[in-house]
Amino acid sequence: MNAGTIFKNCVTAIRKGSLIVREGPNDKEFHFQNWFKHRLAAMGINFDAPGRNTYPDFTLVHSPEGYELKGLAYPGREADYDCNSQVPRGEHNGRQIFYVFGRYPARPDGNSYPVLDLVLCHGSFLNADNTYIHENKSFRGFGSYGDILVRDRKMYVAPTPFALVSGTAHRNTLILPETENPGSDFLSVGRLVRREVDEIVIAYEFDLTNRILKTTKIKNPTAGTEHIFIAYRLQGDPLEAVTLRAHDFVLEELENSTACDDE
Repeated sequence: MNAGTIFKNCVTAIRKGSLIVREGPNDKEFHFQNWFKHRLAAMGINFDAPGRNTYPDFTLVHSPEGYELKGLAYPGREADYDCNSQVPRGEHNGRQIFYVFGRYPARPDGNSYPVLDLVLCHGSFLNADNTYIHENKSFRGFGSYGDILVRDRKMYVAPTPFALVSGTAHRNTLILPETENPGSDFLSVGRLVRREVDEIVIAYEFDLTNRILKTTKIKNPTAGTEHIFIAYRLQGDPLEAVTLRAHDFVLEELENSTACDDE
């Protein structure tokens, strides 16, 4: 696993003042990805950087790992993020998937600015289910003349580590399953236990006449299963504890964030 080494090199770059460089004010997507790409290149890691709307953003050539990048403007939206039609997961097409969240100034005074804080986490920390297969569907027949196409193009919105745990703000944190050891350069700053819910959503329907969305739930066959993760800091960084926030508190924060997005 390269996650620990990649995280270490990212933190080293932040300590040295390596800045994010955007091509201009309209570059709202690729600037943080480019910063991470430079880190991989500096390490001599061979990787493929897929194009727009592919998942994950980076796949390693000689190791079955993928890295999905999420740049977050601060202050700004940080409790959740749009997944662009891919549910977060810990494995995809036989690769272990890691998510890299980096916050940067929301209103920089130029086109170069620092990474304020960084969280690199295994995808299973965000969602333990690797079996769901995403597909967009459509049907034709809507409208007065029955010739309008309706596309069911799903968008998933998932919580970020900044919402799920406390102690990550203004720090650089690595979160891995407890079975993974990043190396002697890392110190544990928290044991995070995520527990599966009692019921899971298996279907939904939208009534076009009253605009009501309904979900169908079943008992989760793995309800109560605990997934344990360890939060790490690199030696030399502050050892402030990282703790998991209460599930109800997180849901409330996410609802508030969604309400603001919809306004």
